[in-house]
Amino acid sequence: MSSEEKAEMAHLEVTTSASTTDPKATENSQSFGDAANALLGAHAHDPVIVSPEDNARLLRKTDLYLLPVMLGIYFLQQLDKSTLSYASVFNLVKDANLVGYQYSSLSSIVYAAQFIWQPVSSYFLVRLPVGRWLAFNVFAWGVVLSLMSTARSFSTLIAARFFLGIFEATVAPTFVTITAMWWRRREQTQRTSLWYAMNGVTTIAAQSILPFTIQVLMIDPVRITFDLWVGAHSQLAEAVPSMLAIIFLFTGLLTVAFSVIVLILLPNSPTTARFLSLDDKVLVLERLRANNTGTETKKWKWEQVRECLLDLKTWCWFLLIFTISIPSGGISTFGPLIVDSLGFNQFQTILLQMPFGAMQVIATLGGGFFAARFKRKWPVLVGLTIPPIAGAAALLKINRSASNAKAALLASYYLVSFYPGISPIIYTWSSQNTAGHTKKTLTTGVLFIGQSAGNVVGPFLYTTAQAPLYHEGLESSLVCFAVLAGLMCFTAFYLNILNRQQIVRRIANGKTGELVDASLEETKDAGAAQQANGAQFGANAFDDLTDRQNEDFIYVL
Repeated sequence: MSSEEKAEMAHLEVTTSASTTDPKATENSQSFGDAANALLGAHAHDPVIVSPEDNARLLRKTDLYLLPVMLGIYFLQQLDKSTLSYASVFNLVKDANLVGYQYSSLSSIVYAAQFIWQPVSSYFLVRLPVGRWLAFNVFAWGVVLSLMSTARSFSTLIAARFFLGIFEATVAPTFVTITAMWWRRREQTQRTSLWYAMNGVTTIAAQSILPFTIQVLMIDPVRITFDLWVGAHSQLAEAVPSMLAIIFLFTGLLTVAFSVIVLILLPNSPTTARFLSLDDKVLVLERLRANNTGTETKKWKWEQVRECLLDLKTWCWFLLIFTISIPSGGISTFGPLIVDSLGFNQFQTILLQMPFGAMQVIATLGGGFFAARFKRKWPVLVGLTIPPIAGAAALLKINRSASNAKAALLASYYLVSFYPGISPIIYTWSSQNTAGHTKKTLTTGVLFIGQSAGNVVGPFLYTTAQAPLYHEGLESSLVCFAVLAGLMCFTAFYLNILNRQQIVRRIANGKTGELVDASLEETKDAGAAQQANGAQFGANAFDDLTDRQNEDFIYVL
């Protein structure tokens, strides 16, 4: 059956269903399988080969409508979270009377809140419309950040940061879900790298350009004006908002405004996207068939919960992301202080974060590119651990009294900046190797619990008392990078065993054992690769089967 015939039949079925059932009944009809089944109807098990032209056209259309919104959200989230790191350079510790581990606690509390909230967020991510749930959380964290402009003590700051963590907890897991829902597995790695690269863009903008510009163009001129008019010690001059208060308020209100754009533009799934015609919805779903991971279902399935928690892969992802998040949490919080300890002044420290951010962007996009090109995650991941290992080791060993020490130490610090390229590949590695909507969502939840736990631990391994050398923190980061490389090799070895088991299952059921993973092929070759696997390959892709239940599932190494 051609895609046009399938679209016409689906239109008749969906129209008939809509005219004879209420929304509750429609939801119940979808609960037996993936949401795609409601659109494809009786033809959900009849694969259609999408032409290279349609494949490329729909990829461009999906990128155009979804990526700008996702990039904007992730930029704002990282912008909001990073306010703490550059606040430290502008006397936050002194102004808020922070002592001991209080500054570290302000960083960790965000991730502690996410750790607590992730299971709840995972449940809501299955039960609620994805786009609307995300828009609500963007709005809520914007409000909290705006209110942070009034915080002047540890108690008010930590309360605000806790709620910031609650509302931001859903962003990355939702993005992993959206990416798996809309793009083929080959495309997912690069799209995930794109939105995750906003970390580096934020480092450039938020920790460098934004505060420097506000200070030079806004704060200083206003204070000078007040000094000239009413005297340097006037109460009116003291009433001028601090730089940090302005940044908190500005970024918070910007986030609130952007939440309206998210609500309007971000669709809940391919089956409900207003920018797609009915024909294109069918073709978008057919593009995703070779993934064998489906789109979504609103039914929470406890049998998939059990499989998720008993699956060794789940805990591989947990350990991988936990291990990388320990140095990430520490370096992201104490990075500016490490540079400051090298003898630079406040504004030099802020501006020197720009190359660090640029290196993050290069590592993240480069890692995604090579992982997609070679159709392998683990060699690229292991390669990305080498520069941070070298950089951390150099920071520990370089003699700081040497004449060229400052330049060498700064170069070593920039080598460490390759580590952000690791996390997005772990995200996609986990998502691409998990099927069944409840299992996939819960696995993502477990992944981000691990990330939150690592980010809670990380800042406590770096403390202000370690300045200026930060030996204990750097040593812990070095160990984590080395352990991470070993875990990556073990995970790839286990996935290879699972693929061999899948081959045995297919042969036992009279199918072809060796299959081409069409979801990892280039757009122009995807149709031919799927066709080579047989007419019924991917027939069960939208039945909400887990990766262990679906014998056609191919694990990505």
